[in-house]
Amino acid sequence: MDRPTWAPQGIDLTKASAARMYDFFLGGSHNFEVDREAGRRAIEILPDLPKIMQANRAFIRDAVRQSAAAGVTQFLDIGSGIPTFGNVHEVALEASPDARVVYIDHDPVAVAHSQALLAEVPQASVVEADLLRPKEILARVEADGLVDLNRPVALLLVAVLHFVEESADPYALVGELRDALAPGSRLVLSHASQDTRPAEASRIEDLYQRVGTPFVMRTRQQVERFFEGFEPDPGVVLIGEWGDNAQAADDDPSRFSGYVGVGRKP
Repeated sequence: MDRPTWAPQGIDLTKASAARMYDFFLGGSHNFEVDREAGRRAIEILPDLPKIMQANRAFIRDAVRQSAAAGVTQFLDIGSGIPTFGNVHEVALEASPDARVVYIDHDPVAVAHSQALLAEVPQASVVEADLLRPKEILARVEADGLVDLNRPVALLLVAVLHFVEESADPYALVGELRDALAPGSRLVLSHASQDTRPAEASRIEDLYQRVGTPFVMRTRQQVERFFEGFEPDPGVVLIGEWGDNAQAADDDPSRFSGYVGVGRKP
C-alpha cells in the first residue's frame, strides 16, 4: 500500500483508526481504505451514522459559543481528532478574539494535521497526549503555556469517552481532569449510547472491537455520572434534542442515538 504524502511515518496503514473513521463519516479525505471499509460496514448497521456525527459537530460548535458567551474563553479539546471545517478554534475566535484553544490527541495523523493547520494561528496549539494519562495531559498543557489552568476552562470530551473501557476507570480520568480545573470551568461532553437503538448499538460495539478499537456505549445514567462535581448547564439530553439538532432529527430525537451535555464547576 502506497503511503500518502500527508501520512506520518510509523503509522499502520492496515489498521483502522477511530479518528480516521470519524473523518470518513464527516466526508473528510484523511483516511485510508481500511478506515473507509470499516466505516461503510458501520453505516450498513446504522445508516443515520453520518447524520449523528454531523449533529455531534453542531453540538460542539454551539457549546463553544455558549461557553464564550458565559465568559469562558479557554478551551481544552481532548480527543480532538482530524481537523474539519468549523474547528473549535475557528468558532471560539469568532465568538471571542481573546479565545485560546489547545487540541489534544494521541493519533499521529490528527496531531500532524492539527500542527499544519495551526502553524499560523498563535491562539491555538496541539499537544500529543492520551486521555488515559490525565497527569501527562495536564503537565503538557501547563508546559505549552497557552491555556492558564488557574482560570476557567471549557473541557471538551466530545465523542471520546466511549473509547475508554470500564477497566480504565473513565470516571476517575474525568475526575482527575475536573479537579485540576478552576471554578467556573465547564465540561462539554458527548457520548454514544445504546438506550434508544440497542440492537444496532450492540453490532456497532462488536464492529469496533473487531477492528481493534474498544467501544463502550453507556446509558443515560452512566453518562450523567461524568458530570459529578459539575452543576447542570443545562445537563444531559439526547443529541437529537440539542438546539438545531432537534429539527434535523425529523421529530424523532431517538434516531440520533447518544447523549450530550454541559456542566459548570462551582
